[in-house]
Amino acid sequence: MKTLLGKKVGMTQIFGDTGEVIPVTVIEAGPQVVTQIKTKDTDGYDAVQFGFEDTKPHRITKPMKGHFDKAGVEIKKYVAEFRLDEGESYELGQIMTVSEFEEGKKLDITGVSKGKGTQGNIKRNGHHRGPMGHGTKHKRLAGALAGASYPGRVFKGNDGPGRMGRDTVTVQNVLLVKVIEDRNLLLVKGAVPGGKGSLVKVHYAVKGQK
Repeated sequence: MKTLLGKKVGMTQIFGDTGEVIPVTVIEAGPQVVTQIKTKDTDGYDAVQFGFEDTKPHRITKPMKGHFDKAGVEIKKYVAEFRLDEGESYELGQIMTVSEFEEGKKLDITGVSKGKGTQGNIKRNGHHRGPMGHGTKHKRLAGALAGASYPGRVFKGNDGPGRMGRDTVTVQNVLLVKVIEDRNLLLVKGAVPGGKGSLVKVHYAVKGQK
C-alpha cells in the first residue's frame, strides 16, 4: 500500500466548484526516497523503508550515516518502515511524490495527537462535576471508585486522572480534496492528528474506498 510521510503545515479553507467553503488541512508530503528493501531471505519478512526530509550530517549518528551511504541516498531526518502488500515492489533509491495520489480518493492519516499533560477526570474522561454549593468539597474531584466492604479495592482499568494526549491516532476515510504537485502539498478535508510541523503518514483508505 503506497504510503507517504509528510508534515502537517496547518489548516485553511478553500472553495469548491459550487462555491461551498471546504475546511482543509495542508500536508507537505514527500518527496521520500527508498532507503532499504527487506525481504524474507535477508530479514524474515517483506518491507520497505522510506526516508523523508533532508537534514545535516552532524544531526544524525554515524551508523545512520553509513546506512544512507550504503543506500546511495541523501541523509534524511525521518525514517519509517512499512510492510509490503502482495505484488507491491520498490527499488532502492526510488523517489515517491504526491503525484502517486489521486484527487477525490479517501485517505487514512496517522499522526501523534497533541499532548495535554496531566489532566483530571472531567477533561480526560468526560466525567460530570460535583455540586457547586459552598459546603461541598467535591466540585471537580473523582467520585467513589469502590465499595467499602466488597470488593474493597479499585478494579484495574477504571477511568481516572493521568496523562492525556500524545497518542498515535489514525483518522479514516479523509477526503483528498486537492493535490499541488509543484509544492508537494496534499489538501485533505477536515482535521488530522498532531500540531503544526508534526510528522504524519498518509495512505489510501483501507475501508470505505470507492
